[in-house]
Amino acid sequence: MYSYIKGDLEEKSNGYVVIDNNGIGYKIFMSNTAIGRVGELHSKVKVYTYYHVREDNISLYGFNTKQELRMFELLISVSGIGSKSAMNMLSNIEPSTFAVAVVSGDIKKITGLPGIGNKTAQRLVLELKDKLKAEQELTNSENLEIEEQESNGKTKTKVKPKSLSSDASDALQILGYNKRDIDAVLEKIDMSQTTEEIIKQALKML
Repeated sequence: MYSYIKGDLEEKSNGYVVIDNNGIGYKIFMSNTAIGRVGELHSKVKVYTYYHVREDNISLYGFNTKQELRMFELLISVSGIGSKSAMNMLSNIEPSTFAVAVVSGDIKKITGLPGIGNKTAQRLVLELKDKLKAEQELTNSENLEIEEQESNGKTKTKVKPKSLSSDASDALQILGYNKRDIDAVLEKIDMSQTTEEIIKQALKML
């Protein structure tokens, strides 16, 4: 419903901010890390939002970047992880680090987050990898390279799938970026760096 809200930062509290937009004060729940970065009181700010609706509650959750929003959406899509747990995780890990942990299956990194046990971490990695795999299969099916060859006077059609994604590409897809855009950016980056450094550079360019 709301992609983002831009306005005057009227209040910063524990777990939420209030942004005034045309005389309406929006109470937006944010991680403490995001609140620390959102800006100074009474300054103009822009916060990406997620409109969360339940039978007994309607809330707005806010994020400094689209990557944080994407991470939140992924986390709450995992069975057993609610909005409060997702916000708590966002307070303790950067989206790029989280994406690398998922792609590499780094359970230890994920269980280092408050309130996340081994079983939850394993389920999180498994479910998000399944989502990524499904997205990749859809992307590959939409981007097949077709080559026509003449043989004995007849035309044959050869279908060749695109090359497989690297860990960095997979992680960036987890953060919501299009594979075609990712591939174009990764061609310009020094790939001798760590996966996380590659992702951070790519995020600046995407």
